[in-house]
Amino acid sequence: MSDATCIEAGRPMPARSDFPKGFVFGAATAAYQIEGMAQGGAGPCHWDSFAATGRNVVRNEDGARACDHYNRWPEDLDLIRDGGFDAYRFSTSWARVMPDGRTINPEGLDFYDRLVDGMIARGLTPYLTLYHWDLPSALADAGGWTNRQTAECFAEYASAVMARIGDRVARTATINEPWCVSWLSHFEGQHAPGLRDIRAAARSMHHIQLAHGLAVQRLRAEGHGDLGVVLNFSEILPHGPGDAAAVDRSDAISNRWFIDSITRGTYPQVLLDTLAPHMPQGWQNDMAVIASPIDWLGVNYYSRGIVSHAPDLPWPSTRGHEGPLPKTQMGWEIYPDGLRNLLIRMARDYVGDLPLVVTENGMAWDDRVENGQVLDDTRRDYITAHLAATHEAIAAGANVQGFFYWSLLDNFEWSFGYEKRFGLIHVDFHSLTRTPKSSYRALSAALAR
Repeated sequence: MSDATCIEAGRPMPARSDFPKGFVFGAATAAYQIEGMAQGGAGPCHWDSFAATGRNVVRNEDGARACDHYNRWPEDLDLIRDGGFDAYRFSTSWARVMPDGRTINPEGLDFYDRLVDGMIARGLTPYLTLYHWDLPSALADAGGWTNRQTAECFAEYASAVMARIGDRVARTATINEPWCVSWLSHFEGQHAPGLRDIRAAARSMHHIQLAHGLAVQRLRAEGHGDLGVVLNFSEILPHGPGDAAAVDRSDAISNRWFIDSITRGTYPQVLLDTLAPHMPQGWQNDMAVIASPIDWLGVNYYSRGIVSHAPDLPWPSTRGHEGPLPKTQMGWEIYPDGLRNLLIRMARDYVGDLPLVVTENGMAWDDRVENGQVLDDTRRDYITAHLAATHEAIAAGANVQGFFYWSLLDNFEWSFGYEKRFGLIHVDFHSLTRTPKSSYRALSAALAR
């Protein structure tokens, strides 16, 4: 597939029978984005305060009601089942399970108990993510991810959740997208807590990795298996022939800091040269914990990055450039080859034959309900191209065992509020009516073949 073609309109979607036997097809969500956090005894989290500050989120929207999945979960699980999917990737909310970050709310665990039982009753395989960004405010008040104690509290939270539902989940991921939790949130300031501070960034980049490692060790000791992590990757490409160093720095920030530490027990030296003075004391002693063996790796992929060296800009002295290909509603370039290339890279350079799962891939589009239906042919073609890229990675030897579309539902898209629609299911955020889009029906038909 060349840059010129990107996605081919009307190309037949790969069928289930094109993939290896047992390949898992699913849809993904996250608790804060769909549940409605102003119910069920959930405590406040740092996304609540980030949204309430104003200017941080489009139209000052928040996750108080969201899709009301907390009450409407049976209908939502029916949609997954009826679409012919095998699995549901969901997250538990730390702020719901432990409103103060430490003390269990029984009502919260009861909800996830019912939710998992509901999946199993519908023949759906539960894929759990323990942290998808909703840090309890009490821990945020104590420094959040800049504070080592947050990583230690996370291991306690992980243990409590798994003690309740770990007997029924197929695979468990500790953290979703630590790059977003740390760099995007503490250096670029685009997500909660909205900091632009190199010291906070360095410490959160280490402590989120430590949280992963501590949780893996704790859960392993308690007899749980199929433990992994979900990392978001971007293929970083040079803007011109003199931009190799810029690619190296950007790749280290976006990709290698997180995958290197988990699989090799090291951080990229090109980043440590700048970040080391800001790292927590004794960080080197944590690397063995961070590199605790995992059983599978989740790969989230949306787009590529094109960068050039920019000595006129502060560190990391890189400048991003817009690519020539069509863009999604988010402004992200549609580049399916990047998914294939990254899956092959992970298998070749990092995890060998360890199972890989595409835990998120999807696109936002300005979807509208017209005459009772949502026609989103662009999303259908997007899914087709990325399923084909996944198939190509498998053919090249990558042990990819599943593909989860992001997202099942239109939802609270963080700092973009409810404006950007990623879902296979359209949600009217006034009536909360669910309307399956044509992409949902196309994918469902492909899964039946």
